[in-house]
Amino acid sequence: MEEAGDVVFRLNQLGQILFASKRAVALIASQTPLAGDTLPRLISLDDQAPMAALLAEVGASGQSRLLEARIKTPDAEIWHELRVSSYANQHGASELLVVGRDMTVQHATEERLRHMATHDALTELPNRLLLSDRMRMVIANARRSGQGFSVATIGLDGFKKVNDGLGHPIGDALLRTAAARLRKTLRDSDTLARVGGDEFVAVLPGTATEAQIKLVTGRLIATLQSPFEIENHTIYVGASVGVAVYPQHAEDEVKLVALADAAMSRAKETGKARCVVYSQSQSGPPEHDISLEAAMFQAVREGEFLLYYQPIVDARTREIQGFETLMRWKHPTLGMVPPARFIPIAETNGLINLLGAWALKAACVQLKQFEEVAKRSLYISVNISPRQFRNDKFLDVLDDAIAFSGLLGEQLVLEITEGTLMIDPVHAESILSKMAERNARIAIDDFGTGYSSLAYLKRFPISVLKIDRTFIRDLPGSQKDGAICNAVLDLAKHLDLSVVAEGVETEGQMEYLEQRGCQYIQGYLTGKPMAANVAMAALKESIHVKVVPAELRQVAQ
Repeated sequence: MEEAGDVVFRLNQLGQILFASKRAVALIASQTPLAGDTLPRLISLDDQAPMAALLAEVGASGQSRLLEARIKTPDAEIWHELRVSSYANQHGASELLVVGRDMTVQHATEERLRHMATHDALTELPNRLLLSDRMRMVIANARRSGQGFSVATIGLDGFKKVNDGLGHPIGDALLRTAAARLRKTLRDSDTLARVGGDEFVAVLPGTATEAQIKLVTGRLIATLQSPFEIENHTIYVGASVGVAVYPQHAEDEVKLVALADAAMSRAKETGKARCVVYSQSQSGPPEHDISLEAAMFQAVREGEFLLYYQPIVDARTREIQGFETLMRWKHPTLGMVPPARFIPIAETNGLINLLGAWALKAACVQLKQFEEVAKRSLYISVNISPRQFRNDKFLDVLDDAIAFSGLLGEQLVLEITEGTLMIDPVHAESILSKMAERNARIAIDDFGTGYSSLAYLKRFPISVLKIDRTFIRDLPGSQKDGAICNAVLDLAKHLDLSVVAEGVETEGQMEYLEQRGCQYIQGYLTGKPMAANVAMAALKESIHVKVVPAELRQVAQ
């Protein structure tokens, strides 16, 4: 009996103790024998009723039963698993045997596992799982009370430099300190969670007005702007904060965190160390469209991508000199998907390499057909995306397109933005030089809207400048736009570069540019982007403007 369990009791049918083991007596620290006491009196008040019911049930049925209950001791109430069994003593009378097992270690282990499942191991803050649960509770309370609340995503600025320069142990120590500072700044009713890397999420009940948000986020940013002193290193990081408000922006926890994260990304993009409250108009597409991305891969298999061609004409004669190749996606249910929607996704997931290689080869082949109709030499202009340009196989793709089509290199113009060149100028110089060796001409697309430095015009083998439509739109009335166009045309003349003016939509714009020596024109006035068969119809006459259907020349409303 002494060794049967951590605590052992013999009871009569009324629950009175007939025997208690030495360890049971020592645990309860009774100065008098326990005989005569009832077992329920020795356990926690909350567990007494279940214990009494269980004793009655076992006495009546004779079936063994288990119950977890807290036995009272002088210092604490200790959980035990109690097995209650019925038996007949040597006199034939029914008695109850209670054998208990101390559950302290098991409960501590279970609690530790629960904590690990719901908390971040590094900072001890709630993780995504517990954050989601807390947010659902706050949302439920907000619905009952009609009071809004905010969700703030906090991202450290420049944290990567800490890990890279000082090592991950220093980075971990900084994160722990940052978490402690943020927690101290917030109220007890607020929830602060670490959701990964250097990002934290704060749920702020009752914080919904502009003034309240400004006050709280200002404190969050300020507490992280102070230097961190870690192992003899003084480190400055700072933070950017994005905020989404319930119910104005979203009404579920997943969406609220996603929108706050989007706002935080915008805060980083627009200067860092600041707070941005989510705004759909400022944030652009709120999320990466996963369903559209899946449809894009299907579109490649089904051949839904098309190439359209916009004429580039001589400003004086209006004769077509070449075409810019533009990609289009004709979805079976969505219709024509705008390039602004699918090109960024393709650039992100790498599909642009496949689409770009196809577009380059197909455009070169199409130019041969255009020349057969026109009975003269033309050129084709193809846009090269940043990811294509940085791809190791880009030059192989270029060689393949030229060889397959049989074009001369000078008939191919490759359009590259200023930003693409300046991402890695050394790499750009190497690739552009090799492109020039193939006689392909390089055009700077959207000239004047990217990097303000003109050094690349000297450094790189550029042949063509394309004046962006933003400088053409208000001509001839805008004095500033006129000055910019005149400067570009004068610069190009002295550098022996060709100039194409994009977005020409009116006769006034056309006349203005022609008078100032702009040689090439591209825009709705002389032709919208068109299918290959429409472009070939236009080429059957030497003067393009006479044969383009009127609807293709109408200015976009």
